[in-house]
Amino acid sequence: MTFDKLESTAGLTLTGKRVLVRADLNVPVRDGKVSDATRLERLLPGLAELAGRGARVIVISHFGRPQDGRDPRLSLAPVANKLSELLGKPVAFAEDCVGAPAERTVSALPAGGIAVLENLRFHGGEEKNDPAFARRLAALGDLFVNDAFSAAHRAHASTAALAGLLPSYAGPLLLEEINALNSVLENPKRPTAAVIGGAKVSSKISVLKNLIAKVDILIVGGGMANTFLLAQGGKIGRSLAEPDLTPTALEIIGAAKARHALLLLPDDVVVAERLAAGVATHTVPALATPDDQMILDVGGKTVARYTEAIEGAKTLLWNGPLGAFEVEPFARGTIALARAVAKLTKAGRLLSVAGGGDTVAALNAAGVTQDFSYVSTAGGAFLEWLEGRELPGIVALARAP
Repeated sequence: MTFDKLESTAGLTLTGKRVLVRADLNVPVRDGKVSDATRLERLLPGLAELAGRGARVIVISHFGRPQDGRDPRLSLAPVANKLSELLGKPVAFAEDCVGAPAERTVSALPAGGIAVLENLRFHGGEEKNDPAFARRLAALGDLFVNDAFSAAHRAHASTAALAGLLPSYAGPLLLEEINALNSVLENPKRPTAAVIGGAKVSSKISVLKNLIAKVDILIVGGGMANTFLLAQGGKIGRSLAEPDLTPTALEIIGAAKARHALLLLPDDVVVAERLAAGVATHTVPALATPDDQMILDVGGKTVARYTEAIEGAKTLLWNGPLGAFEVEPFARGTIALARAVAKLTKAGRLLSVAGGGDTVAALNAAGVTQDFSYVSTAGGAFLEWLEGRELPGIVALARAP
């Protein structure tokens, strides 16, 4: 994927210009209130900067997955209210993203004003990447800024078609994300390491195959490590695994050997009869799990070995936990390694980039999110980037007029 054609709005005269900003306002809302404003807080500086330059800022976004058009439960009105609170200034809200309600709101917006338009997915044309719907959106703006990396893997009207209808630019969050990912995948300081965890190999085959061709150290954790252990003839008891994917695991192990890359699997594991809080646990060799037990975390020897490997790296990418971190006491391995990475990062010895919903939750649990070099809030787009795939929203920006 080429990025040299991506431009920011730096240097543009924006006074009075209608700037359509594709943002990701898909945040948790409970009882009509935003319960986690992390994504909004990251968006604020970019919106404030545009408004400060005299632009009329028009924010568009999807929210949830409406099934049959308009759904009051998935209105962006509560999100607009939260944005107003965070910005400390009024934010206008339009009850539709196109047509008369949107046109009235945009027309009334003063220079430096900010408006949020209603959920794009209330219209079927959004997810169909419908040119006619994109033209209706384009009629509301003079230029387009995509600041939603987390939606860039979708070829929707507001991410793809719209970029071909207006002068289009990359927003600061999108550029920040691209730069962070490029720093670990395209032009990293070596040695490079990757920690890839999660439940299933099947969900990350492409990620593992892409990364083993790029990194010097690949650490495999979570339930997917069980399939690798099984492929090596290990006993994994009643642990989650995908026996049909043992040939894939062996292929990845072989690819690592061919590149002289270090692929690390657990040496010891924490096992229990079932996944439940407070259950009795034991630590056993990774290849010798008793028949009646389940592997639910990595053991202390494994954490020490993983930490030692990371201490020799200059760049690290992390996606996915090492164990069933949601249930005590199976978060210990993930938390211990996360704190080791954070310590190295704070000492200036490591550039660390992490992403994925479970990963962010695990880093939050470890209390180290702020200590990593960069933590992505993107989900599917982050994974597709790790797979080496082109993202339609980025490609559209690169080809934009």
